Order: sequence, then structure tokens, then C-alpha cells
Amino acid sequence: MSSEHSLQALSWRKLYLSRAKLKATSRTSALLSGFAMVAMVEVQLEPSHNYPPGLLIAFSACTTVLVAVHLFALMISTCILPNLEAVSNVHNLNSVNESPHERMHRHIELAWAFSTVIGTFLFLTEVMLLCWVKFLPVKDNKDTNNGTISSGEAAAIASTCIMVPFGLVFIVFAVHFYRTLVSHKTDRQIRELDKVINLHNQLDHTTESRSSSPSISPDFRGRVWKNRDTQRTGLIF
Repeated sequence: MSSEHSLQALSWRKLYLSRAKLKATSRTSALLSGFAMVAMVEVQLEPSHNYPPGLLIAFSACTTVLVAVHLFALMISTCILPNLEAVSNVHNLNSVNESPHERMHRHIELAWAFSTVIGTFLFLTEVMLLCWVKFLPVKDNKDTNNGTISSGEAAAIASTCIMVPFGLVFIVFAVHFYRTLVSHKTDRQIRELDKVINLHNQLDHTTESRSSSPSISPDFRGRVWKNRDTQRTGLIF
């Protein structure tokens, strides 16, 4: 009974974790994809400025991929989350078996990775490209050709210098967090496996102690009665 309750508690914990991930995914994806669409629509290109073709292509591609990734994660969370909410609102321990969070575990993790890892990294890239598109046409009041960069280019370079180290820190943190989480799950699985091994050893020890305890067999009982009859006959004679 205790092992069954432990399995149900573990399944409920996975259900709540999956539900929390899907809620965070839906909120983050809706916010970032909406910002990317607004940035695409509201940005005003200067017709008189000659933009580098690579900059415009990169900005358009990054915005499109960003919106597609977040909408895909939002679609997964929107499809799976109502089923988890319906099960979690039922106050019954056995209702956790009706939840699809175990079968949809890969889809939930995929949506979580798309929204928090890939989507956030694309959002940082989107901000950097947006700074270039927005500030690159800005020129100084005095049109000088002394080889110095304009104030708009300086602003775009400053945003890039800030965003690149922050992006590296983001990647390092994501890798460190993933390794820490995997290590935690591995340690927890090892502890659970040790508990199962100890329980198995205790059951084996109990079985061996029961099998080694003296039991009266029918043959032994017959020999005892025969010896008692022989001793009684000897006393009579």
C-alpha cells in the first residue's frame, strides 16, 4: 500500500510540474511572439537610407522564426493544458492515471525548450537586430566624412556589445541549469533505486528466515509417535 501511494505521489508531482511548465510556456510564448509581431509592424524603415541586404534578411528571418517557434510552443500548451487542468481539479488520488502527462512528456518538454531556451535566445537576437534597423539610418547633424562612425552606428554597436556577452551568459546558464537538473534527477533516481534494493533485500531476508524456521513434517510427526509407542511398550513389559 505504501509503495502504491508513493507511485501515486510521484505521478501527481509530475502532473503538477507538467502543468506549471505548460502555463509558463503559454505566458512566455504569447508575450514574446506578440512583441516580435509589434516590432515587425511598427518599425519604420527610412526609404532614403541604403540598408545592408543581410541586415534586412536577418531581421525578417529572425522575426519569422521567433514567432513560429513561440506559436508552436503555444499550440502545444494550449492543446495539452486543458486535459491536465481537468484531471488536477478532480480530488481523487486515482484520477492521476487519466492524465496524459506521462504519454505527452516529450511534447511538454519540447514546448518548454522551444519557449524558454530557443525562443528566448531568438528574442535576444531580435532585440539586437532591431537596434541596428532602428538606429543605423540616424546620422549626425553635420555631414562629415572624416571616417568616424555616426551616432546611430555607435548606438547599434553599443547594443551589440551589451547583448553579445549577455547572450553568452544566457547560454552558459542554460547549460549549467540543464546539467544541474539532470544531476538532481539522476541522484533522485539512484536514491529511489537504493530504496527498492533495500526493500528487496528485506523481503529476501524475511523469506529466508521463514524458510529456515523448523517445521514439523508428517514423516517427522510419524517417527515421534512411533518412538512414543515403542517407549510405552517397553515400559509395559
